[in-house]
Amino acid sequence: MAEDSSKKSDPEMHRVLVIDDEEIVVVALRQTLMREGYEVITALNADKAMKIIESESFSVILTDHQMPGMTGLELLSRAKEIQPDATRILITAVLSLSTVIDAINEGEIYRFIVKPWLREELLATIRNAVQRYELICRNRVLQATTLSMNEKLKGLNADLEKQIQCVEEQNKRLDELNNALTQNLEHSVALCVRMIESYYPVLGNQARRVFSMCRTMASILDLSQEDRKTLELSGWLCDIGLVGVSRNLIKQWNNQPGSLTEQERALIEQHPILGEELASFLKPFEGVGKAIRSHHERFDGRGYPDRLRGESIPWFGRLLAVAVSYAESTYPEEDAVEAIKLTSGSAFDPEAVRVFMKALPHAMLPRKEKEVLLSDLRPGMVLAKGIYTANGMLLIPEGQSLSGPSISKLRNHNKINPISQELLVYC
Repeated sequence: MAEDSSKKSDPEMHRVLVIDDEEIVVVALRQTLMREGYEVITALNADKAMKIIESESFSVILTDHQMPGMTGLELLSRAKEIQPDATRILITAVLSLSTVIDAINEGEIYRFIVKPWLREELLATIRNAVQRYELICRNRVLQATTLSMNEKLKGLNADLEKQIQCVEEQNKRLDELNNALTQNLEHSVALCVRMIESYYPVLGNQARRVFSMCRTMASILDLSQEDRKTLELSGWLCDIGLVGVSRNLIKQWNNQPGSLTEQERALIEQHPILGEELASFLKPFEGVGKAIRSHHERFDGRGYPDRLRGESIPWFGRLLAVAVSYAESTYPEEDAVEAIKLTSGSAFDPEAVRVFMKALPHAMLPRKEKEVLLSDLRPGMVLAKGIYTANGMLLIPEGQSLSGPSISKLRNHNKINPISQELLVYC
């Protein structure tokens, strides 16, 4: 799919500061970036760089780590205080685990570039860094606008700010893991799913259901090993972009999508794009990112984020859209299937629907889970996750069918020692 030129960054609008004590490195970086249209300012030592940072603003600050007088991490830590919006990138010839952990934990950097670098990877990293800077700037404009709203919208402003910070924190944590993730694909994906489930448990259950549906459709289509893996990985990670969205907003989107404000809906509709970026560590399976980005597109062109229609939507994105709709539906099974049939040709590709219908009888999906409040528990509900005290003592095990006395026991315990964990039951 061709990239929409209207969404590309304009390099001429962005200034990049390059710091390295080796002049040959500075010259090479400056020439490479200037050819791409960026305005490049350089410094051969940290002291000069700090004076420049105090007087001029930048979209990206790119620095070597090993320098006399001040390390790159120390420089970026100080730069963060002066220009917090600037995207900070560290270049290093020795990428040690301790360096990664310190940098990520302290929130000083956005990306690592390892010497010697590849030109294509360098330029891709700079483009992503500029796009991050633009996103932060746009969000700041949005925040300034909403300050004039009433008290209710002020609360939303604060929530959006937390979501933006959450996106940045998740990006940094994922960057920390990126080098290890590329070494062990299965471990990487399992780690991502656990992260999703830890952030919002219902998403973990949905990921397992979507994966199972995708795996069955891959078998029905008799896909090649590579294509089968691409579709399955897309199922696992289709909602990974939601880690940048607050739990309350995710729950509202799932249960009452019509109640979202324009700003909330815009934030939700960014999650396939963020998901594509977060799935970029799956380099052997580049189709995963495309499928994730397009799994909320509609066959009639009324989906998001790119308003694609028909066969311009990637084939795996069309298959994933049906699997996600069914696996994450809050309707009873028969109603969920009927809704997909009724929207074949409008929301969904008819061919993808036919594959889904053929695969459905053979799919072994985990039971659907939902989050409930303690006050919502009713006799007959079955726990999808065990309930523990704050000290880790098991109160009621997973799979237990609740009775009136067991619910009373939980509520009485909660009055003395509040239960803080999410309560999950099978639908």
